[in-house]
Amino acid sequence: MDGDEFHAAVYHVVRQIPPQRVTSYGHIAKLIGMPNYSRHVGQALKFISPDVNPPIPWHRVLSSSGAISSRGPGTDGAARQRDALVAEGVEVEVSRSGGFKVDLRTYGWFPAVGTVDIGVQQGQDEGDGEAERVE
Repeated sequence: MDGDEFHAAVYHVVRQIPPQRVTSYGHIAKLIGMPNYSRHVGQALKFISPDVNPPIPWHRVLSSSGAISSRGPGTDGAARQRDALVAEGVEVEVSRSGGFKVDLRTYGWFPAVGTVDIGVQQGQDEGDGEAERVE
């Protein structure tokens, strides 16, 4: 799977996360057959234009602990993500460290690998990084 296919698969799967549900960067990576690429999933979501159509609900993807990533010093990304989740009806708690966290047992969306359309066709060795676009 090349970079463009990877991004397309990430966006395709993220668009399938239902409202009031969240999943992790790592689970998106597993679903698209690239289980060691959770950080790349985060990078793919980091710079999405708010004007992309159809919209990509990036705010529904969190760390594996349910924490909302800070996005770096001086940014308001974590607050924007919290606000978007709260607007959908997801309860966001403030952790002991002052960060934001979602209860994955309540709001988690973790479908089994192979049960979600990823928008690309996996090669013979699933997860080998080879894929073809599905048109």
